[in-house]
Amino acid sequence: MISVGIVGASGYTGAELLRLCAQHPEFDVQYATGDTQAGTLARVLYPSLAAAYPNLVFQEFDAARAQEMDLVFLGLPHEASLEVVPQLVGKVKCVVDLSAAYRLKDAAAYPQWYGFTHTQPALLAQAVYGLPELFRSELVEASLIATPGCFVTAASLALTPLVRSGAIEATGIIVDAASGVSGAGRSLKHSSLFSTVDEDFTAYGLLDHRHTPEIEQVTGAQVLFTPHLAPMNRGILATCYARPSKKTPTTASLLAELARFYSKEAFVVVGKTSPSTKATLGSNSVHLTARFDERTGYVMVIAALDNLAKGASGGAVQSANVALGLPETMGLSQVGMYP
Repeated sequence: MISVGIVGASGYTGAELLRLCAQHPEFDVQYATGDTQAGTLARVLYPSLAAAYPNLVFQEFDAARAQEMDLVFLGLPHEASLEVVPQLVGKVKCVVDLSAAYRLKDAAAYPQWYGFTHTQPALLAQAVYGLPELFRSELVEASLIATPGCFVTAASLALTPLVRSGAIEATGIIVDAASGVSGAGRSLKHSSLFSTVDEDFTAYGLLDHRHTPEIEQVTGAQVLFTPHLAPMNRGILATCYARPSKKTPTTASLLAELARFYSKEAFVVVGKTSPSTKATLGSNSVHLTARFDERTGYVMVIAALDNLAKGASGGAVQSANVALGLPETMGLSQVGMYP
């Protein structure tokens, strides 16, 4: 068994990691921290975990204890992860960070997009981007993995095959994406209160959302990204618009290109049906479709996923499986919960 520590286990991504690790045949959670919930039984905060973790108590972070693990997941705020990672890399076989602290390869981009100065350029260069469908070979035996942002996973999987093949122009791409409220985390905010979110749909982060440079880094394209908050718990639906390259595509050719690119991928479904967030709920799958509109000359690609599963904790487990030499699908579901 692989001993697992989850630092920041009391947040939504931490709770999802606990759920996924409970069904993973090789992962044994031995240490779970939640400084604001230290001393609290996990089953009290999250009753859904009661059967798998009847006696698990959230602890305060202790670096020495975390260093005893084989695998450590970090579900911390960005700046907290920035400081914790150096304490673990080299002492733990694999560290998987779910924050953005080690995602952007350009350290100089952090003050603009995240509001802090990056103090670990060497580790930033060492970190491997945790999107196996695009960076699988680099993840093998990785000691530090940076899990992608949830919006980034959806947009990147939708666009990258078409950018790489030259089917679409790499400039002027528009990504409109909607996310469930859990994407904002567990902390209490006016913007995520039930009475604020219910029966509302709003755009935010206009022109400057911090996932923009990450999408551009992964896809190699110029992107105008606008996120929206939808009145649902979980899920992301990303609708991406691009101009075709010199050769005019068809809907059939776009679908064929996506299907070819992802033909061996267990967690990517390509089809004619328009994806829905409900179809991916609780799974590690991404559902994709594409269209070419002859009237306007635009290519449209749509992606749906569960923001806490494939968009965060599920993607983290998938990458950890690759890094540790385990079957990539181990402990992860391809099937969503429906209805």
